[in-house]
Amino acid sequence: MKSNEWTDYAKDQWNQNAQNWHVRSKNMWEKGSRKEILPFLQSALPIGKKICDLGCGDGYAALKLAEAGYLVTGIDLSEQMISIAKSYQYPNVRFLVGDLSNVPIPDHSQDGVLAINSIEWTESPLDVIREIGRILIPKGIACIGILGPTAGPRENAYPRLLGEKVMMNTMMPWEFSKLASEHGFITLKELHVPKRETDRTILSTLPDPLKQAISFMTVFLLQKVN
Repeated sequence: MKSNEWTDYAKDQWNQNAQNWHVRSKNMWEKGSRKEILPFLQSALPIGKKICDLGCGDGYAALKLAEAGYLVTGIDLSEQMISIAKSYQYPNVRFLVGDLSNVPIPDHSQDGVLAINSIEWTESPLDVIREIGRILIPKGIACIGILGPTAGPRENAYPRLLGEKVMMNTMMPWEFSKLASEHGFITLKELHVPKRETDRTILSTLPDPLKQAISFMTVFLLQKVN
């Protein structure tokens, strides 16, 4: 697919799915697979800093960061998602419709970036990495979550084998790590979100590449080199 075809298809699918996502979002961030992510980011970024949430969805994570004292901008491709997000009306957060490969944010204006399970839904992860580098200040922090190879949402990439439209790329966590390291970022640490079937005790003993392979998601805490 050409870029405009990918973008239009993804936007249409997320607009249709916005309400369903909103119903599940709060639980994911407070009790589910994303519950450890905001503390993970906050451990590296002092309160009061500017954060851009790329692929913010219904805005729940951006809202929680704003409530914690950060200055937050949420970006999402879906107009329906942004419409839901704007209903929060919290003073420290704003929401904009935008493409992650062409973010409507000035150069070097953000102290941190949050992008959880959003780069997988873009046609060119490299373009997104470059945009993250562009909007971050020198030594800025990026918290990026990438789905593992057996995570349920990965089924959205399957139709490519049938020659059908897709809105998910096939980038694996190890590939993202390599891409980031080759484009101006160092990895400070990783958070591995286990699948329900995984024994956390065993997971903790494994090397990072194997943890990535069997986790639902790997969250990378990155720092921009300069």
